[in-house]
Formats: sequence, structure tokens, C-alpha cells
Amino acid sequence: MQTIKINLKKIEKEKLISVINLLKQGRVIIFPTDTVYIPVADATSRKAVKKVFQIKQRSPKNPIPIFVKNIEAAKKIAKINKVQEKFLETVWPGRVTVVLKRLRTSKNSVRGNKKTKMRIYGVAKNTIALRIPDLKPMNFLLKKLDIPLVGTSANISGKPASGNIKEVLRQFKRKEHQPDLIIDAGNLAKSKPSIVLDLTTSPPKIIRS
Repeated sequence: MQTIKINLKKIEKEKLISVINLLKQGRVIIFPTDTVYIPVADATSRKAVKKVFQIKQRSPKNPIPIFVKNIEAAKKIAKINKVQEKFLETVWPGRVTVVLKRLRTSKNSVRGNKKTKMRIYGVAKNTIALRIPDLKPMNFLLKKLDIPLVGTSANISGKPASGNIKEVLRQFKRKEHQPDLIIDAGNLAKSKPSIVLDLTTSPPKIIRS
């Protein structure tokens, strides 16, 4: 597995642009976040999302969370009322994933000079789990790509998520399906995966704390 080292304290544009170009090609890249390492992929690419499930050995029936660049981007793919929006403004960017009702048809997304309907793969039929991470290199990817990205943890299903780069490498070593690139930022600050809140219920429900 090819590995590139990055420094999380600064934006290394040349390295991040190379990551962006690979993501545009439907590749899957292990990348650091403000919680744990994740397999980053274009959430609008069926092929890329399928590969994420294969790498994680995860059932396609088990939906995955999605990263977005801002609340406006979230509103293109999820139903967000004013009360929910005010709440999201207090927790995003940050370590909180929220489950929202999906829009039946996504709002227009501009790609190049064309407006297209955006389809997100790997999510549930009626709901979608969204988060805006709080890490500059990841936020740089989201803003430059201007598309939602897969935001699930980089681990084989059933094994713990990790911010330890050696553990991440060990889990995927010699596996049939592997990521196309691993971005090595060293061992991340100790953190649990994000809190998950279900905002489709009243009152909201904590799914993972």
C-alpha cells in the first residue's frame, strides 16, 4: 500500500491536490480526521463507495456516514428545519454525527458548468448520517472537491476504529481489497469515534456517545 506522510498542523497543498485528483478518479484513500482514520471516497460514485464496503468487509445493508463541507451542502441532501440548523451551528464542525431525514431528490449540484441531481451511495433509504469534521486538511478536501465524502472509520467491520497509524496499516495488510493510498499523519490524538445523534425523533436520541 502506498503511503504519503502529511503534517496536520499545516495545509500541504501539493500533497492534498494529489489526493483530490485521486478521489476524482474514484479511488479510496485512508485519511486522518479529528477523531480516527477513515477511508475517504466520493460519496456520489457508486464504484468508489462499493470499494469502501469491500475494504471494510462491511455489509452494504449497513449504511455509512457522510462528510459535507458546510450546512448548506447538508441541506442539499437532507431535510433540515430551522431548529435543527441552529443546533448544527453549535456542533459543526466537530465530533458530532447527526442522522437526518433524506431528501427524496437531492437539490442541484454544480459540477463544472453543469447542474446535476446529486445521488449519494451507501446510505439508508430514508435517512442519512452527516458530519462536518474539524480538521483543516479534511476541510480543504471537502471545499475543493465540493462533493460529499464517505466518512466511516478505517477498520475492518467488527474491529475497533483507530487513530494509531500502525494499527490501521496492520488491519489492511495482505487483504484482498485495499485502499489505493494511505495518508500517514502519525498517531492521532486519542479520541473516540464521533457522537451520533438521531434528529429524526422528538426528542433527539443518542445512538452513540
